This record gives sequence, C-alpha cells and structure tokens, in this order.
Amino acid sequence: MKLFVDADACPVTREAISAARAQGVTVVLAGNESQNLTRYTERAGVEAVQVGVGPDAADFAIIGRLSPEDIVVTNDTGLAAMVLGRGARAISPRGRVFSPYTIDAELAVRHAEQQHRRAGGRTRGPAPFEPEDREHFRETLIRLLRESRQSG
Repeated sequence: MKLFVDADACPVTREAISAARAQGVTVVLAGNESQNLTRYTERAGVEAVQVGVGPDAADFAIIGRLSPEDIVVTNDTGLAAMVLGRGARAISPRGRVFSPYTIDAELAVRHAEQQHRRAGGRTRGPAPFEPEDREHFRETLIRLLRESRQSG
C-alpha cells in the first residue's frame, strides 16, 4: 500500500506525509519538474516522481504505478475517476473521499463548466482553503489509511 500525492499545487502535502508515516505507509509525490519535491524526500518513506510540464503528466505517472490498495490525494476529478477505475481510493485536499457512485456525475459537471468557460462564461472558483479544511483532510486520511491497513 502506498499514498500517492498529486503534488502540483497540493496544499496538504506535509499533512499527507505526516499521516502516512505515522501509519508506516510509503508516500509517492508526483509533480512537474517546476516543483521542488526533493525537499520532502529527505524523510524516510517519501519518494518523488518528477514529470515534465505537460498536461496530466503527473496524473499518468500516478496511474502507471497504482495498485488497488493505494490511496491518491488529488483535487483533479479526472484523475480521481481513473484512480477509482483502478480499484484504488482518492481523497481531495479538503478531505472529500471520491466515490465510484458519484464520480460520473462529477465528471459531467466538470465538463459542463469547462464548456461554459470556453463559451466565455464564468464559473465560481473554489472557496478559500481554510484551517478546518486542512484538519478535515488529516482526519479523513488517517481513517482511510487505517481502513486500508486493516483490510489489506
């Protein structure tokens, strides 16, 4: 079992590493080459996968290494859908666990919003990231890690 972090602009990388290390789980950070991921690899149990700056490069690096018992931290609904399709679990930086029962609807909403923006429309961005979001993420990730360790 590993914890993968889609590290491009991830606000909870430190929390993810801390929670995984406390459970004895290896962390794999995937991010483009503009990210300084090596600052995290000095810690035991943390690996970095540097990818090019192309779109979705980190996503495909994660999917290529993923096993069904793994967990992925991502805010990308498309990556979450691929993770769920591989039988693994996905959690957002705000602590929302992606569900195979709702992912198709989430992808449809994402697509509709993209079309709206391409047509010149505006959509609301995400709410500001709050300390409560960070705490909810930490608590939910710890629960997921424990559940995965018990079932594995």
